[in-house]
Amino acid sequence: MRNLLWCLILISCCLGSCSKKKCDYSDDGVVAPTSEQQAVKHYLDSLGITANLHSRGFYYKIDSSGTGSIPGECTPITVAYTGHLTDGTIFDQQNSFATQLSNLIDGWQQGVPLIRKGGRIWLYIPPSLGYGNQAISTNTGSIPAFSILIFDIHLLDVQ
Repeated sequence: MRNLLWCLILISCCLGSCSKKKCDYSDDGVVAPTSEQQAVKHYLDSLGITANLHSRGFYYKIDSSGTGSIPGECTPITVAYTGHLTDGTIFDQQNSFATQLSNLIDGWQQGVPLIRKGGRIWLYIPPSLGYGNQAISTNTGSIPAFSILIFDIHLLDVQ
């Protein structure tokens, strides 16, 4: 009887690991504090960049809205992007990165759906919609805690 129980547990584990990964998206509703929004605005103003303020507290500038599908939180997407800090340091760059929006920081989850497949957007993300108080190491650099993040994103594909 004990062997049968272990066999059933083993089969359950194997079958469970073969199932497709579900999207566990949950919008946390975080809005960047006014102080962070003002810091991003100050950065944009200092460079003469005109961008729109999103209700969640990040800024964005759409270069091209695209013509394809709009991605949802659980939709597989492929993007090309460059991420940099306010001092111009590039901390990450990919020519073809595939994922779901639900796997990304809040700023991306809210910002990328503002464009369609083929579109290009600049996101200016305050710390609370990025990595907050965490320092992050990336493939090409690092992100200090409490950093404003700037992303140039080209939405290559929406599946």
